[in-house]
Amino acid sequence: MFNTWLRENKIAMWLLTFIRVYVGYQWLTAGWGKLMGGFDASGFMKGAIASATGDHPAVQGWWATFLEHVALPGVNVFNFVVPLGEFLVGLGLILGTFTTFAALMGLLMNAAFLFSGTVSTNAQLLLLEVLIIVAAANAGKIGLDYYVLPYLRGLFKKEDGHKKHLGGGKIFKKHTTA
Repeated sequence: MFNTWLRENKIAMWLLTFIRVYVGYQWLTAGWGKLMGGFDASGFMKGAIASATGDHPAVQGWWATFLEHVALPGVNVFNFVVPLGEFLVGLGLILGTFTTFAALMGLLMNAAFLFSGTVSTNAQLLLLEVLIIVAAANAGKIGLDYYVLPYLRGLFKKEDGHKKHLGGGKIFKKHTTA
């Protein structure tokens, strides 16, 4: 019942728009600050790895192993991907473009930050992103998804035995032999 309300109700659509723009602003400003001010994730990663020891570790051992053996050696990739990802998630949510995907990528980043032992606003944003994801298209109706999603659906829609593909705008017919 709540799921149907989130996906179809006009009041929910307006509420989700407010939530979407709020979450988007949080991501956009975080990403912009990192893009403009320089960003180095190595200190954050080292702190998370150090938090995996002791009587009550804040970071699970498997996650610390991932950080130590995969993320930290590839920190230059993370130094580029995290700020850009944060900025693009924010932009997508604010504009309402690929809203569900943007919220999913935001949720993925919030989960990674939580796994690394940082609570901050991550839990709050993660819960709000779950609402946006569950609401699906209703979360982006007041946004560019209103125009983008029907257009994309039309690209893949079957019409009279024809199927449209993205391959150069060509339309391929289903051939039958007599």
